[in-house]
Amino acid sequence: MLSAGLRMLNGEIRMSGLKRGSDELLSQTAAVSNGGIMTPKPGHKENNNDAKKVKLDRNLNNPSRVVHVRNIPNEAMETDIINLGIPFGRITNVLLLKGKNQAFLEMADETAASKMVNYYNNSGVPVIRGRTVYVQFSNHKELKTDSTHPGSISTQAALQAAQALTNKIETQGGPNTVLRVIVDNQVYPITLDVLYQIFSRVGKVLKIITFTKNNTFQALIQYPDVITAQAAKLSLDGQNIYNSCCTLRIDYSKLTNLNVKYNNDKSRDFTNPTLPTGDQGLDSLGIGGAMGMMGSPFTGLPSLGSPLTAAYSAAGGFPLGAFALSHATSATLGLGGVRLPSQQSFGGCVLLVSNLNEEMVTPDALFTLFGVYGDVVRVKILFNKKDNALVQMSEPHQAQLALTNLDKIKVYGKEIRVNLSKHQVVQMPREGQQDAGLTKDFTNSQLHRFKKPGSKNYQNIFPPSATLHLSNIPASVTEEEIKDAFQNTGGKVIAFKFFQKDRKMALIQMGSVEESVNALIKMHNYQLTDSSHLRVSFSKSTI
Repeated sequence: MLSAGLRMLNGEIRMSGLKRGSDELLSQTAAVSNGGIMTPKPGHKENNNDAKKVKLDRNLNNPSRVVHVRNIPNEAMETDIINLGIPFGRITNVLLLKGKNQAFLEMADETAASKMVNYYNNSGVPVIRGRTVYVQFSNHKELKTDSTHPGSISTQAALQAAQALTNKIETQGGPNTVLRVIVDNQVYPITLDVLYQIFSRVGKVLKIITFTKNNTFQALIQYPDVITAQAAKLSLDGQNIYNSCCTLRIDYSKLTNLNVKYNNDKSRDFTNPTLPTGDQGLDSLGIGGAMGMMGSPFTGLPSLGSPLTAAYSAAGGFPLGAFALSHATSATLGLGGVRLPSQQSFGGCVLLVSNLNEEMVTPDALFTLFGVYGDVVRVKILFNKKDNALVQMSEPHQAQLALTNLDKIKVYGKEIRVNLSKHQVVQMPREGQQDAGLTKDFTNSQLHRFKKPGSKNYQNIFPPSATLHLSNIPASVTEEEIKDAFQNTGGKVIAFKFFQKDRKMALIQMGSVEESVNALIKMHNYQLTDSSHLRVSFSKSTI
């Protein structure tokens, strides 16, 4: 077993009272890798690559409740290691050796450890943050780590979270290979390909069927075995696909097998690519053609977090970020959501806006209007065709959201058209190039609504409507002053109402959606007092 004197402190390890680095510990204690002992050559200084060079003894026939995991990525945390073992039983300890890209996981008994090792060696492929890791029994029979030093607080929190999850597994029952997935608070479009990219990070996805029920996007997702489905439920249930929205709610389906008849944007059998699309036009294109029409699937998604991230972070392990989960605590945590770097997710970040009122529209006007649905990076009104403009959003899903909500909306008397552009970026004019101020860069604008991860603005995105939501109203400004300012935009104010609980906010209803759109463009960031600027957005409410 590991020495009773083994202690981790501030990223180093103490053994028998002597301070040693992790490299020296491994050489002195004949550390295991895949159950075998690593013995450095005489005079050879160990380094982090030695584990890969040593011939490893696959010690499969000597079960232990301690499991050894190697080839873990440098950024791995205790939570990642624990997450591998949660589906198999109770976890009692964990030891992470970052310098060696290795870890030890102690299960409550050999039966649980055997299930884990057998599964990952025969059926599943263990992955941590996108890297395949290797799981074997350890020669150690138990882990003895000092739980009194400050560095163990986060580990203890993660272990407590693991215990809570294990208790939940033992009481909920009913796992099978098919999951039912509900997307709550859906602000952005979610497709079958989005779900595939997310759920395939946990394991091989066999089939997906998507549908809408009670105005809610849902899906059935089938894995090859119960363990993978269980791991997916534990890892993904409660996560936000995007900042503060599109929340995954996952249960086990009553179905044990999905019968997929067509491969299209609603259903897919990944084990049978020869299925028809169910549409004559799409069949002639083939599956690849249908996929192309739907848009490229997501690439470059960040590694998914684990069900223990929230507890680990609360203990000071690392800041809450993308896909942080709150399974381990009953409190709602401020979650970061995921940011998608891929320019191909929805076809790109640049929109082509046409049929503009060239006498009225300016780059600032388009920045304000499109900024309701995402952070606008650049705007270019075409010099030789001023009723056309290019609008670059910061992320592809924001471009898609703007397109969905603003296409065919009347702006300054003309029905604009919004389409995805073939351009990937909006180029600034070269020095000396004639532009007349028609191209503007808004990268560093203070008016971006979504620059803060988890911003509440993500929860208040609505299509253009006749009613506007106003905020940041100073107490000194009266209802009449606000109504007069909005009347001056060229529209008619139908109704106005301050919020009862917060007079800094109000609703104002214009005579039409078009009047409301024009008012938002002119009044967002309108200076009410020397130190106060009005904030305006579309509302789903009416007065």
